[in-house]
Amino acid sequence: MGIGLRMLIAFNKPYGVLSQFTPDQPGQRTLAEFGFPKDVFPIGRLDQDSEGLLLLGNEPGLVSRLLEPSKGHPRTYHVQVEGLPEKEALQRLAAGGLDIKGHRTLPCRAQRLDPAPEFPPRDPPVRFRKSVPDCWLEMTLTEGKNRQVRRMTAAVGHPTLRLVRVRIGSLGLEGLEPGTWRELGPAERQKITGR
Repeated sequence: MGIGLRMLIAFNKPYGVLSQFTPDQPGQRTLAEFGFPKDVFPIGRLDQDSEGLLLLGNEPGLVSRLLEPSKGHPRTYHVQVEGLPEKEALQRLAAGGLDIKGHRTLPCRAQRLDPAPEFPPRDPPVRFRKSVPDCWLEMTLTEGKNRQVRRMTAAVGHPTLRLVRVRIGSLGLEGLEPGTWRELGPAERQKITGR
C-alpha cells in the first residue's frame, strides 16, 4: 500500500501506546511498532492510558479542519467511571461550563450506557473494587483539551477508569481490533472530513 497524494488511516490505539512515533522515555511503546506507511503523522492524539480511534494522515491541512474548535468536529468516547452518576452529574457534564485547568468546557452529550459496551479485556486490567460500583458513559465532545474527558468526569465526582474513543465524526471503530489499522476509502474519508 503506497503513499498516494492523500492518505488517511484509522487506527485502534491500544492502551499504553503513545500517540507519537518516538518515545519520551526509554521503554515506552509508540506508533512506530505498528507498521504505518512512511510520512504519516497522528491527527490529534489519545493519551497513553486511553484507547480507541486515532487518525493518521499525510495532509497537514486535515489537522486544522479536524481539530480546530470552531469547526465543532464531534468525537465520541465510551468512558468507564467509578460510581453510578445520577442525573444531576450527567446534566453538569452535558451543560458545559465545568472549569478544567482554567478552561470552561463547551456543552456536550453525556448519557449512561446500559447495557455496558463490550470491549476486549485491557492489559493491564482496570482495577476492580467490590465495594465501589462502576458504569459506562457515552460522551460526545466537540473540543479536545489535554485529558479533558478524565478531568470532566473527575469534576463531577466520578473518576475515569477506562476511556475508549469510539467515533470521530460519523466514522466508528467497527472492524478494527486493538493494534490494527486500515487506510480509509473516499466514502469513509467523507464521514470525517465532509469532503
